[in-house]
Amino acid sequence: MNQTKVITHKPLLLCSLTVAMVLTGCATTSPTPEKNDPWIGWNHGAQSFNDNIDKAILKPVAKGYQWITPTLVNEGVTNFFSNIQDIGVTINDLLQFKLNQSSFDASRLLVNSTVGVAGFMDVAKLVDLPKHHEDFGQTLSVWGVPSGNYLVLPFFGPSNPRDALGIVGDALFNPLTYVSAFGTTAVSAAIAGSKAVDVVDRRANLMTTEKIIDEGSVNRYDFIRDSYLQNRDFLIHDGNSSQDVDLLDDNADEKSKPSKSMPATQNKDSSSKPAINSNKAKHTLELKAPK
Repeated sequence: MNQTKVITHKPLLLCSLTVAMVLTGCATTSPTPEKNDPWIGWNHGAQSFNDNIDKAILKPVAKGYQWITPTLVNEGVTNFFSNIQDIGVTINDLLQFKLNQSSFDASRLLVNSTVGVAGFMDVAKLVDLPKHHEDFGQTLSVWGVPSGNYLVLPFFGPSNPRDALGIVGDALFNPLTYVSAFGTTAVSAAIAGSKAVDVVDRRANLMTTEKIIDEGSVNRYDFIRDSYLQNRDFLIHDGNSSQDVDLLDDNADEKSKPSKSMPATQNKDSSSKPAINSNKAKHTLELKAPK
């Protein structure tokens, strides 16, 4: 069954609440031990800094934006920035050698940019061109770059050294970066304003999901960390956790091994009875008629 992947890394002031987006596609793997979090002192401080910035600035602005913005306009803004991100998604598809998926994402970008009026309407989903989410952090993983330790970045939220480098790569794939860098002062100001709207729009969309973190977790830091790490694993393996992939590989190896022949010294009774699969027997309920 195909599962839609949910993107977790977005630049600018998403703070530690970016992890709330991972819950939609969160894999059900076990929590990551603290031994994989040696920078826990720094991470706690960075998360507290992000939470304070969010509480003082971003969340109040997002609430006001959500209150004054009609639903249709809100969806249009979200679709517009999602369409721009499809440029980077298509490039990362090619860098990961997902040629078939890249053709779908390029088609999606073309349809929404034209028929969808610069991406304000998601027409592509109506013609069976679903949204995919690939980023440069995933590309680096495909290339064999290790993730490193869990790391909370100021203003950006949950990350790791590989994904931090991925944020830079994704910025280079965004055409607004070059328009802002080489455009006039007025154009640069307009791009900065559009990025601010993008951040506020994303934060407003997280209002409901935020309650899951606040109400459904005993240790907020651990919950955010484990959810982030599980989701990145989910995204990198295209909907399968690394543990699932390992289990599939182990099962394939077991099936490839030649079966051992039955000993020649067995008696007739044992040779005539069919072999019982012990694994299946453990899960079989035997029903007998009452005497």
